[in-house]
Amino acid sequence: MATGTRYAGKVVVVTGGGRGIGAGIARAFVQNGAQVVICDKDESGGRALEQELTGTVFILCDVTREKDVQTLISETVRRFGRLDCVVNNAGYHPPPQWPEETSAEGFRQLLELNLLGTYTVTKFALPHLRKNQGNIINISSLVGAIGQVQAVPYVATKGAVTAMTKALALDESRYGVRVNCISPGNIWTPMWEGLAALTPDPAATVLQGTMNQPLGRMGQPAEVGAAAVFLASEATFCTGIELLVTGGAELGYGHKAMKGTLVEVPTIPS
Repeated sequence: MATGTRYAGKVVVVTGGGRGIGAGIARAFVQNGAQVVICDKDESGGRALEQELTGTVFILCDVTREKDVQTLISETVRRFGRLDCVVNNAGYHPPPQWPEETSAEGFRQLLELNLLGTYTVTKFALPHLRKNQGNIINISSLVGAIGQVQAVPYVATKGAVTAMTKALALDESRYGVRVNCISPGNIWTPMWEGLAALTPDPAATVLQGTMNQPLGRMGQPAEVGAAAVFLASEATFCTGIELLVTGGAELGYGHKAMKGTLVEVPTIPS
């Protein structure tokens, strides 16, 4: 049930919306009065969230498949008659790999999802967003700006998402469409938990990941969701910006050095 009206009457598509950060974003928009289309290739998670949240519709969609994306956008407009906001959240973070352990094929697959998926959804959504002077929110990552150990392909894709956001903001300004991105740091999600479980000492990895933030904790999907609602509803003179939702992680080396707890575990976003 909606608890606010900041985005009442608007229609939002959230890709990768079935769990983690995407689910947090979907919940935040519903709580602020929007109708939300949950897009995910995981039907079980998307259907469960659809049942939980009044005002949502689940559409099965793999953003790396252009026909799926065309159906996602056309079905959204058919059902609701409009489209006001797209949140490009679908993405993946591979397990840690040194450069020599990566492959060109793996890199291409990650580009298809993290970068080209965002591009494809945006391309098909733009004609409808232009009608309503809507907006696009891309979920990038802090590591796109500061780098990350054992994550060359991931960092490259997220850096490209941030750069694409700025270019799109320039192109779409003539239509009044705002394009911004959110770069999370360590957000506690099933993906973060799963990647930590692959390390030799998961508990130590979680502790070190927590210590990367001067605020002394990881973020929550709801906090990324709150940032997305802000960009969509209130930040009406913001376009082309990168909003960091990181708990101060980009400032963290000085913070940790002062406390004598300098760690090298990188940010692992959802």
